[in-house]
Amino acid sequence: MSDEPNDPQTDGGTASEPASKEPKEFEEHPLEWDEPENNDKAPEDRKSVSRPAEKFDDRKLVTGQAKYTADYEQRFPDLAHAAVVRSTVPHGRVTAIETDEAEEMDGVYAVLTPWSDAAPDAKYTSAGQSYPEPSPWDMNVLNEHVRYVGDPIAAVAAEDAAAAASAVESIEVEYEEYDHVVDPEEAFDEDAPQLFDDDEVENKIVGHDYDRNRMSNIEGEIGDVDAAIDRDDVHVHETEWETIRQSHAQIEKHTSLAYTDEDDRKVLVTSTQVPNHTRRQLAHLFDIPIRDIRVKKPRVGGGFGGKQAMVVEPLPLALSLAADRPVMYEASRDEEFYAMRSRHPMTVRARTAVTDDGEIEAIDLYALSNTGAYGSHGMTVAGNVGSKPMPLYSKVPNARFEADIVHTNTPQTGAMRGYGAPQGTLALEGHLDEVARDLDLDPIEFRRDHYMEVGDLDEIAGMMGGEGAERRIRSCGLDECVERGKAAIGWDELEQPAEDHLHRGIGMALSAQGTGVAGDELGAAQLMMNEDGSFHLQVGGVDIGTGADTAFIQIAAEVLGCDEDDIIVKSSDTDNTPFDYGAYASSTTYISGMAVKKAAEDAKERILDWASRMLDEPAENLETRDGEVYSEETGDAVTLEDIGYESVYGHDDREHILGKGTHSTEESPPPFAAQFVDVTVDEETGEFEVNELVVAVDCGVAINPGMAEGQVEGANHMSFEMAVSEGITVDERGRAEVSDFDQYGLPSATETPPIESILVETHEPTGPFGAKSVAEVPTNTVPPALSNAIREAVGVRINEMPITAEKIKAALEER
Repeated sequence: MSDEPNDPQTDGGTASEPASKEPKEFEEHPLEWDEPENNDKAPEDRKSVSRPAEKFDDRKLVTGQAKYTADYEQRFPDLAHAAVVRSTVPHGRVTAIETDEAEEMDGVYAVLTPWSDAAPDAKYTSAGQSYPEPSPWDMNVLNEHVRYVGDPIAAVAAEDAAAAASAVESIEVEYEEYDHVVDPEEAFDEDAPQLFDDDEVENKIVGHDYDRNRMSNIEGEIGDVDAAIDRDDVHVHETEWETIRQSHAQIEKHTSLAYTDEDDRKVLVTSTQVPNHTRRQLAHLFDIPIRDIRVKKPRVGGGFGGKQAMVVEPLPLALSLAADRPVMYEASRDEEFYAMRSRHPMTVRARTAVTDDGEIEAIDLYALSNTGAYGSHGMTVAGNVGSKPMPLYSKVPNARFEADIVHTNTPQTGAMRGYGAPQGTLALEGHLDEVARDLDLDPIEFRRDHYMEVGDLDEIAGMMGGEGAERRIRSCGLDECVERGKAAIGWDELEQPAEDHLHRGIGMALSAQGTGVAGDELGAAQLMMNEDGSFHLQVGGVDIGTGADTAFIQIAAEVLGCDEDDIIVKSSDTDNTPFDYGAYASSTTYISGMAVKKAAEDAKERILDWASRMLDEPAENLETRDGEVYSEETGDAVTLEDIGYESVYGHDDREHILGKGTHSTEESPPPFAAQFVDVTVDEETGEFEVNELVVAVDCGVAINPGMAEGQVEGANHMSFEMAVSEGITVDERGRAEVSDFDQYGLPSATETPPIESILVETHEPTGPFGAKSVAEVPTNTVPPALSNAIREAVGVRINEMPITAEKIKAALEER
């Protein structure tokens, strides 16, 4: 497959239908996809793909040999440790910083303030996204104007963590404190305290209005929603939904180590999802050529979107330059909750127009997103509130989405697994369930009459993306997901408890996601053959614990016909591995994996050429299998090892066999999920017990089914947390009221209900061996499915997350 989508078919339609019968847009979005023959393999013909290969780093992880950023400390005997002075007021201006005592302390190497020469003063966004970033440049590394409790003001480098902490404690900060606002509805008011002046922001985003604290406004529409809602023959339903400020809760904290190497180049060893974006952003901030910055990602102990941002890297680099020594900054667990990133809390309002017989004539969603003090990922996350869940119902003729993204004096938000889809899915799937109940319709059949199927042109996903942003659906397993999920949960066999005060209900919700960002991704890979027939795979794709490295090996081994153990993968070092946008938007297997496939195919072409000479057979007669190249006509074979030695040591000709692959695409095929939740509710107390979670996922062909199931279960646990945990609450001054895991209330293994994950295989022709994404779509569905289950069990609707016994009891008393 080429780097870009194939040209449309010349007839403008499928092979069975003439062009005259197809609308014009079919030419731009053909249903048939000209995929390579080797991309669509029957299950029995797969040797590495869709097999349970051992995860590449499992043994290193369980033996403690895997190296995380903090483990690099021992390599630098002169390493300094960093600590940060953070704002104690929600809004104000720093008028003075007293650093004399800190600077005089033994073991303190550098102290930086907003006015230090070594502190960059350029504006930037921490969002680790494409260039130019679709987020405003509204941040400074160290701040004079502070906008939330936690804003970095000063930083210290000292001989150890204790000395750095002592130095920070000694620094005194004086403020001119301003009025502040923590409620997004109030922040949007014209009389609210203003967080930004226009001249404090660069790269402003569409729809901004800083006089009203609005970072962006976005909207899109297909059809005519108002006309549909105004019709006399429809029922208009309106609901409102609230979501929480959720923490990523990674085990490994944000950690970054900076030093200058022997060539006077700046090196960052850092726990990141986006090495190349971080390199580019550091070059901008420090006015250093990109060529003179190296970013290396070791093992990452969890990202979930929280490290899809340049959150901490500028601080150790600035301190390293000032102290002239390596510096490492490791955030505290407390800082993780109040000074790093979280999911955007939102209010989402849903409205539909539905006929008596259950035809949805219009869907209208509005989101008010609290982006916190800064705008990192604000617009793009809010856009996904509409562009991910609404396309599920591609047969609805009229659809509209609007969002306001508003600043408040609260901790920063950012990218998080699901990236806006959980908020939108809660609102839409909860709303549709309520509509079905109001009209006495089966909630599954009501959805089935409107949801996507193969062949649909999804215009809703593109309604805010401009001309040509639509997508043709070429794979969709929704029907099978629903049926298998129903059977697994016992949808038609529900038995009520014997006790009169206990009531059992099952709720369901559907979800779609994306696979990468259409037209805005790039992955590259290089494969080097060794003389013994083994391979080194260099790939920019970032493994953040998901098993991406293993998937890359399986993809390459499937092409090369070798054992997985014969491939060593090296990834995510901007000096030594090819370019890649990074691990986000569920793109890694789909984008980076296709680059790996292309690199393996490129190397295979050279391997077959050498085998052709050695076997005196035409290359088109040859194929690879079980570590050798064999003739399909004669049965003669030569091993990959023989080819490796001959290619580099041969007498007549020599070549180092290399394969290169680059992949980008305008496609973003959606994976699908059907979620089912079984709950028992005590009507006397409101207490409830979730008996089981079942989630069936269409992720195309699972490259590694075991890893895919792990992703599904982890995502569903995160979704369960969003439904039942308080998240990060803030007080009246915007201060996070959570400082550790005990306070945060992350559901433990014993508090999490059984999760049954079901993989539904379809074939996505645009993905490597039919794969599409899996890691995010199950993150979206537990909150609406649980709300729907409680509605089924006791007849009350909880539309403000988290769902608690107190809210259920109060709703029951109000009936």
